Amino acid sequence: MTRALRIIASNPMSLAGLLLVLLIVAAAIFAPWVAPFPTHNTAVIDFAYANQGPSARNWMGTDLVGRDIFSRILYAYRISLGLGIVVLIIAAPVGTVVGLLAGYLGGWTESVLMRLVDVFLSIPPLVLAIAVLGVLEPTLTNAMIAVTVMWWPWYARLVYSIARSEREEGYVLAAEVIGAPTAHIAFREVLPNCLPAIITKMTLDMGFVIIIASSLSFLGLGVQPPTPDLGSMVAEGARYLPDSWWMTVFPGLAILLAVFGFNLLGDGLREVLGVDE
Repeated sequence: MTRALRIIASNPMSLAGLLLVLLIVAAAIFAPWVAPFPTHNTAVIDFAYANQGPSARNWMGTDLVGRDIFSRILYAYRISLGLGIVVLIIAAPVGTVVGLLAGYLGGWTESVLMRLVDVFLSIPPLVLAIAVLGVLEPTLTNAMIAVTVMWWPWYARLVYSIARSEREEGYVLAAEVIGAPTAHIAFREVLPNCLPAIITKMTLDMGFVIIIASSLSFLGLGVQPPTPDLGSMVAEGARYLPDSWWMTVFPGLAILLAVFGFNLLGDGLREVLGVDE
């Protein structure tokens, strides 16, 4: 841990990413205490302050019904980070198991599983997510399902490429010679060598999941009002540009900061864990 922190601290950009991610996570966790107007994450209406620009009272302005945009961004971070975590803790294990079995077992298992992966990868991710939500009702849960469906193949492809090269290594051949079970070799010998790449990818993917989730909400297929979501806030404010610019600019910057932070942190972890480009 000390070595990892030393490597990240030696890289100003990675350190900035770590601090930015920690700040965003802390803001999301403590939103009820940090937000100036914690009740504005609901269908609150305050027409006395409707559609006002940034001020001492409302640092990032207000929306059309008088809700504080800064407060809603903090709560929107909760939704985005929560969705990203749920998607990745489902998609990463599923894709890892598929890629590991295909890469180590080879033969017909490899052919069947990787052709299935190729089918999913042949469809543009956002299109696949929209197709799933076209069948399901646009809710937060269904948005998670849609993003998960489009995300696991990338982990399968990553782990498959690593496992396929590892199966010819000496430690794997030695385990096979002494009669170790296939499951033991795959999950106790090969999998640990895949974990650094998986962890790095999960960190980088948090930013991409936030973008996809925000894109779905922008199209009206993700989190539904009055629940605050960065994508839906951008979509709502876009109708009133350029006059009410703050309604779009600040939620858009919030997305940018989250993606930027996770990308910088992911680059730092790649160096810490020794993952090849």
